[in-house]
Amino acid sequence: MQYLLRRKKIINIVIAVLLCPVIGFAQLRDELNQENHDDKRVRFGITLGTNRSHFAFTHHPKFLQTIQNPPLDSITVIESVNSTGVSLAWLVNFRLGNHFDLRTYPVNLTFTERNFLYNLTYPDKPAGEDFVTAKKTQSISLSIPVQIKFSSDRINNFKVYMIAGGKVEYDLASNAGARKAEEQVKLRKFDYGAEVGMGFHFYFPMFVLTPEIKMGWGLGNLHSRDVNLKYSSTIDQINSRSVFFSLTVE
Repeated sequence: MQYLLRRKKIINIVIAVLLCPVIGFAQLRDELNQENHDDKRVRFGITLGTNRSHFAFTHHPKFLQTIQNPPLDSITVIESVNSTGVSLAWLVNFRLGNHFDLRTYPVNLTFTERNFLYNLTYPDKPAGEDFVTAKKTQSISLSIPVQIKFSSDRINNFKVYMIAGGKVEYDLASNAGARKAEEQVKLRKFDYGAEVGMGFHFYFPMFVLTPEIKMGWGLGNLHSRDVNLKYSSTIDQINSRSVFFSLTVE
């Protein structure tokens, strides 16, 4: 069910972004705005965005053994739930040619909170458990993406582009080394991944506005597994998955 809801939300975001050119074309004028903007060797921008994130994970073999011979405090179902976050970044764009650019974000902060839901057969209610228990993992990530951007020809005050690249990420709020996180799922500080997306440039007299949507796949195993913790021992690998929507002003 969560997969279907997650897929529906992603489709809705993509449709919304694809409608942006229709809105932009309605505002286009014959006069070219920011005519020499794309000829600059280096350009800067400020980006504000939102994201929908969740964890892709695999069950540890211990989980299957627990299902076959469950103890009193056994976990029967584990699920990762989508959550919303925000991001703030500083864009630096290097022109490589008429249609290609190299982009990076020297400062890129992302705030997210991703949740695991556990179905428990016999919850310990005095300890705060229930038949469905949520465990939250909060992240404040500092990432450095590097992307190649391919742009179309400019049509009056409008342009479309696609991006692809990779990133490295450091979680400032990682709890992997915390001593008082016995009931949490511990995550490592470092991650790396790939990103693809598309966006649109709208050229106004004083600035260029860029709505963009992209998808990110974390390739590193974030899980710092602890065999002695109930909520951690039943999970093997954890990878991040995100959909980002942002607005950039150059």
